[in-house]
Amino acid sequence: MSDEFKDPSTATGIEWKNFNGSLLLVKVHGQEHSIKTVHGDSSAIRADVFVLDGDHSGESYVDTLVFPKVLQSQLKPSIGAMVLGRLGQGHKKPGQSAPWTLAAATAEDKTLGREFLAKSVDTPF
Repeated sequence: MSDEFKDPSTATGIEWKNFNGSLLLVKVHGQEHSIKTVHGDSSAIRADVFVLDGDHSGESYVDTLVFPKVLQSQLKPSIGAMVLGRLGQGHKKPGQSAPWTLAAATAEDKTLGREFLAKSVDTPF
């Protein structure tokens, strides 16, 4: 008999460094404004993020907030759609961290994305 109830999820943010180099599938839901953070008000992209390969393959973050600014700019045009890309970092500016970015998916990456969607019956898409 399978357990019919799931445990509540915990409020954890995405540690982007854990997924550096990994293929991510992102279902972009929308943009949120005036989010209270320890650094003041901020904006973020609300999305579902799925890790398709690498050390953390199979991890997912459903209905999470994406705060890195460059990632937001890459995801915002795709509200209501899915984005497939490989996570990496751009060039570091003096006094700042290198920005997180998504590189365009290769043909092999797109095959992994299609395979993931085909076997993910329970995926909230």
